[in-house]
Amino acid sequence: MDANRKEADRWFRQGERDLESARNSCRSGDQEWACFQAQQSAEKVLKALLYARGHRRILTRSVFELVGEIARSEASFASLKADAKRLDGVYITTRYPDSIVGNLTPSEYFDREDAETCIGSAASICETARRTLKG
Repeated sequence: MDANRKEADRWFRQGERDLESARNSCRSGDQEWACFQAQQSAEKVLKALLYARGHRRILTRSVFELVGEIARSEASFASLKADAKRLDGVYITTRYPDSIVGNLTPSEYFDREDAETCIGSAASICETARRTLKG
């Protein structure tokens, strides 16, 4: 297995683990954390796919940008743009209290529906990436 493929495998395994952690956080009531972990999951599996294709350093954290890059050669990823935008939208607001208008914290702002939606978006991205990596 070449170095890029090994790196891709490592990133993909962690991305899948992050998705499982998001589900666990949602079950335990940590909804903002579940949203953030879902974003991390999608980011990592998309980076895995790019590593598998020979990319060396991937600096962006934008799921939307990563999906767009992959969609140039894999048409199936174009349908994931709304999921990618949703996950980009929670990246900052789940982490920093001052990113939310008013006096709410991320833990007060995000609810179970938000977490389940983010987890669904990440799961769609993970499944599409898995099929592409194995195909």
